[in-house]
Amino acid sequence: MIRMVLRERDFNMKRKRPEIFRPAKILSLVIILFLVNGFARTEPNSQQQPAAQADANYINAAPKPVSPENKIIDSIEVRGNVYLTDQQIIAAIRSRSGQEFTAERAEEDSKRIAAMTGVEFAYYSLEPVGEKVKLIFVVKEKVVLRKLTFSGDDKTPVSKLTEKLGFQRGDYIDKLTASGGVEKLVEYYNKNGYPFAKVTVDESQIENGELHYTIDKGQRVKIKKTSFEGNKAIKKGELKKVIKSRPKNLLIFQNYFKQEVLQDDTIKLQQAYDKKGYLDTKVEAKTNFINNRKGVEITFVIEEGKQYDVEEIIINGNEFITDANLMKNFWLKQGQFYSNEKAEHDKDEILAAYRQLGFIDFRVQNSRQFVSDNKINAIFDIKEGDRFRIGAVNISGNKTVQDKVIRRILDESEFKPGQWYNANIAQGTGEGQLEKDLRGSVYSETAVITAAGDKPDVRDAEVRIKEGKTGSIIFGAGVSSTDGLIGQVVYEQRNFDYKKWPSSWRKFFSENAFKGAGQTLRIALEPGTEVSRYSISFTEPFLKDKPIAMTLAGSSWARGRESYDEERQKGYVGFTRRMKEGWYRVLAFRAENVDIQSLENDAPQEVRDVEGGNLLGGIKIGFGRNTTDSRFLPTKGKSYELTYEQVVGEHTFGVLEGTHRWYKTLREDIARRKTVLETKLYAGSVVGSAPVFEKFYGGGIGSIRGFDYRGVSPRSGPDDDPIGSKWIATASSEIAIPLYSETLAGLLFVDTGIIETGGIRAAAGIGVQIMIPQWFGPVPMRFELAAPFLKDDEDDTQIFSFSAGALF
Repeated sequence: MIRMVLRERDFNMKRKRPEIFRPAKILSLVIILFLVNGFARTEPNSQQQPAAQADANYINAAPKPVSPENKIIDSIEVRGNVYLTDQQIIAAIRSRSGQEFTAERAEEDSKRIAAMTGVEFAYYSLEPVGEKVKLIFVVKEKVVLRKLTFSGDDKTPVSKLTEKLGFQRGDYIDKLTASGGVEKLVEYYNKNGYPFAKVTVDESQIENGELHYTIDKGQRVKIKKTSFEGNKAIKKGELKKVIKSRPKNLLIFQNYFKQEVLQDDTIKLQQAYDKKGYLDTKVEAKTNFINNRKGVEITFVIEEGKQYDVEEIIINGNEFITDANLMKNFWLKQGQFYSNEKAEHDKDEILAAYRQLGFIDFRVQNSRQFVSDNKINAIFDIKEGDRFRIGAVNISGNKTVQDKVIRRILDESEFKPGQWYNANIAQGTGEGQLEKDLRGSVYSETAVITAAGDKPDVRDAEVRIKEGKTGSIIFGAGVSSTDGLIGQVVYEQRNFDYKKWPSSWRKFFSENAFKGAGQTLRIALEPGTEVSRYSISFTEPFLKDKPIAMTLAGSSWARGRESYDEERQKGYVGFTRRMKEGWYRVLAFRAENVDIQSLENDAPQEVRDVEGGNLLGGIKIGFGRNTTDSRFLPTKGKSYELTYEQVVGEHTFGVLEGTHRWYKTLREDIARRKTVLETKLYAGSVVGSAPVFEKFYGGGIGSIRGFDYRGVSPRSGPDDDPIGSKWIATASSEIAIPLYSETLAGLLFVDTGIIETGGIRAAAGIGVQIMIPQWFGPVPMRFELAAPFLKDDEDDTQIFSFSAGALF
């Protein structure tokens, strides 16, 4: 048997010249082979088998072609890696030393390496090692940014520019990312009033991890003038309320040109015309840069087009609810102008009407049909679907808030098993009224209720909560013309649970201690220049799992009066029973000691009669109703309350009080800002003989503006000090006009009042209200000027009043 082995070194050695075969030798070889073959064929059968076996042995002994698939992996090597270690890369692959090599596995391993963080691409190669192979993975890592520099803008902090880039030192970088940084920086400068900003990047050292951005901000462009052309249906003053591209903000602050804002303004102007029925309006913004691009004049060129009126309102597909019932709250009216805003409102009205009755899968589409030159048919196509009741109510996501806290809120809205599934208040988007109430009541970040299941006529309610911040410690200050300067240290927990004591003192201040039952604990320390208050209160919103709020409170209060000091220590227990349609009932008890001390020599006799401690006990009953549309800034609805308190102790008397508030939106501008009228009526009367500290005083914020705090009162003593009235009645009207978004409003008001002496008092005034957003709701800041035009000679007046709450 002859075996030929070719090695690489055989090809590198000097070879002998091969012998050239002559024709005679070839002929001799052919004859010999022929004879051998003929002899073999004439042999018996027994001799044929060994010959065949010999052929097979020869074939097996012949050299095979070399294939990597048949090779054993001798070793695995990694090349090209800088930041990733060999061990990290080898841990990511499946190939191992000692395995048979397969190309498929090596390809997959290359993909795994390429998918590793910081790897740009990877591939493999092979090197022979005797009868085996060495598997080599070549890795090209991404470049790590080691140096990032900027030039051309010394005023903007490097940290700010780096933030806008979206990457920083230590991040992986490539040319595409570097070029994207140019766009982001240009966008940043454009948004800040630099429309001609230019940014370039030096990528020459990117392979070394270095980038440099050169910035040319250009001139910051002031808006000098904004004008309108072509507007006839809508006045210039109304259009200005819609846009932001105007010379001044809040009539004071300079405004700068921003292309993105200008584009938004053109869209808003088109929408403003759409609301008036002008569906074909076109708006073009033209700019004229002046003073070497330091200023710009903006002109909005408007083609109003035609105003379209409603010819007919067509509703298709409704069987359960009639057209008349669906259309009773429509904004679209036959013969009046059509707008997409009205059509969308009416679509929502139809949606609400069906969904609140259990039609979860209800669908409605609105469209418009042009029937003449300026007439439109408003069409609503309805698919009612099936009606469902609520099956199981499943709650998830609440880690600290107990299930029962959430279920009580659902039950109060009649959203419980067996009831029709009200998909209007549980929309599955987080924007349904029940979802909002749930979010506000348990102070969660999100609250979403979705329908689930496939049972006939029944759908389960899946309530998903994402818990948010429920506790806070606030250090702040407040100031007003009535109470002076007041410091604030307030701790408040709105998911308190007095039963959930920590297992050890170490966990006493842990995140989950005393949390989960939806109760509210508030501790406030409020020392001030005129008045100081210290209080602690606890509220259980669902006493015995019923819609009854119970409040326990204790407080200490001190204030200097005209000729004496007054201090109060009070204990309070109150119950409020909530009922349907905003109704509620009140029952409350108080025990209070009022200490009148530090009397001046000229203090009135009425004050001297109650000097020292005065222990009182009172029981109050009452009822009320609230139908307003917002807890903080109502725009419609009303609220009223009537209470009577019987007081016993060292003084026996009764107090009857009633308050009525009414809100109405007078107009809504094309920017959807509402001008709201608020009226307030208040009356109070003492039944029997009450001490001076329990009588009624008029004047100041919340009473009759234009008069000093307690400036409207019967008087006594050498200095005519106020001693309080047995009864009082006030009436106020105020119009809040939006000036800038919803945070700034102008105020026009008239306050009137009357007490047992002196006749009617009245004042008119103007003011400004600023709403400061806080996590628990907006805080108002008010500045008011009021001039009394009806008053008594003994009244104390105050032209300017203010109140503010600022947190720091």
